[in-house]
Amino acid sequence: MDFALTEQQELIRKEVATLARSFSADYWLEKDRSGEYPWEFVKAFAAGGWLGVVIPEEYGGSGLGVTEAAILLHEICVAGAGTTGASPIHFYVFPPMPVVKHGSPALKERYLPAIARGDSVMSFGVTEPNAGTDTSRIETRAERLGDRFVVNGRKVWNTNARQATHILLLARTAPRDPAKPFAGLTLFFTPFDRTKITVREIEKMGRRAVDSNEIFIDGLEIPATDIVGEVGRGFYHLLDSLNPERVLTAIEAVGIGRAAIERASQYAKERVVFGRPIGQNQAIAHPLAQAWAKLEAAELITMKAAWLFDHGRPCGAEANTAKLLAADAGFEACDVAVQTHGGYGYAKEFHVERLFREVRLYKIAPVSQQMVLNYLSEHVLGLPKSY
Repeated sequence: MDFALTEQQELIRKEVATLARSFSADYWLEKDRSGEYPWEFVKAFAAGGWLGVVIPEEYGGSGLGVTEAAILLHEICVAGAGTTGASPIHFYVFPPMPVVKHGSPALKERYLPAIARGDSVMSFGVTEPNAGTDTSRIETRAERLGDRFVVNGRKVWNTNARQATHILLLARTAPRDPAKPFAGLTLFFTPFDRTKITVREIEKMGRRAVDSNEIFIDGLEIPATDIVGEVGRGFYHLLDSLNPERVLTAIEAVGIGRAAIERASQYAKERVVFGRPIGQNQAIAHPLAQAWAKLEAAELITMKAAWLFDHGRPCGAEANTAKLLAADAGFEACDVAVQTHGGYGYAKEFHVERLFREVRLYKIAPVSQQMVLNYLSEHVLGLPKSY
C-alpha cells in the first residue's frame, strides 16, 4: 500500500493551500456577518483554473479525479474557509459529474467549457418537501410537449439558487411504479430561468453567505437536448455522482475539523491560566489529541473511497463510511476547539464558533447519519431492510 500523494497531487495541495490561505479568517467572518456570496474567493479559484478540476480536458478542464477534487476541498477547509468557502467550489465538482459521464457530446460542448471557466453557477434540484430522503416519491413533473418538457413542482434545500445560472434538476416523467419506484425519473441540466422559477431563501444555522432555498417551478420549458442521459433513467445517472459527493462532504468535514484543532492548539499554547499554558493540562491536551486521531482515521477512509472510485471499483461502503466517520470527527473537533477556548470559544472573533455551526451540517447532508447506518446494515452486513 502506498499512502503518499503523487507529485502532481502534492503540487495541487500546496498551490490550493497557498491560494486558500490568502483569504484571512476575518474575510470569512465578514461574509458570515454580511451574508454576501464569496465572489472574490470563487473568482480567484476560477483564475487559477481550479473550477474545472473534474471537467475533461477537451472541454477546458483538468480531467482529474475525485481524489484531486478531495485534495482541493480539504485544503480550502483546512485554511479556515468552512462551508462558506467549500460549498461554492463543491458545486463546480459535484453537479457536473452526471453530465460528464452521461451527457451527450452536444450537451457537454454546450455547458462544460463555461463550467470550467467559472462562467456558470450551478444549483442542484432533487430534494422535495414531501419526499425527503425517499427520492422515488418526488412530485415535480416534467411533461413532454414535442421537443420540449414543461416542468412544474418545487424543490427544497436548493443551494446557490439566488446566484445560479444553471440547475441540475430531477423530475418525474412517468408515473411511479411501486415495483420499480426509481424508474420514470429524468435528469436535466438546463438554464435557471427566473421567469419560471421563484426562489425563497431559507434562513439557517450556518453558511449564511451561501444561500439555501425552496424553489417553485411553474411552467419551466426545457428542450429535450438538455436531458442528461436517457429519459426515465435519471435517478440511476444521478447515483454515479452520489458516492463522490459523500467523499467530498467527508473530506470537507475533516478539513473544517483540522482548521478548528489548529486554532485550538495554538490558543492552548498561548493562553496562560494559573501560571502555565492551558495546553499543559491533560484535560485540554487529551481531547485535542483524541480529536486529531479521529480526523486522521476519517481522512484515510475518505481517500480510500476516492481512490476506489477513480479506479472504477465499488466504493459504496467506503464512501458512506467516510461520510459517517468524518461528520462525527469534524463535529467533535470543532466542539473540542470551542471548549478549549472557554468563554472565548463562544465569541465570533475567535472563529471556532463559526466552524462549529458550519460543521454541524455534515451530520445531516447530503444524507443523514442514520441513513448511512441503514445502508451499511443492509448492503454490508446483509441485514433486513428497515425502511
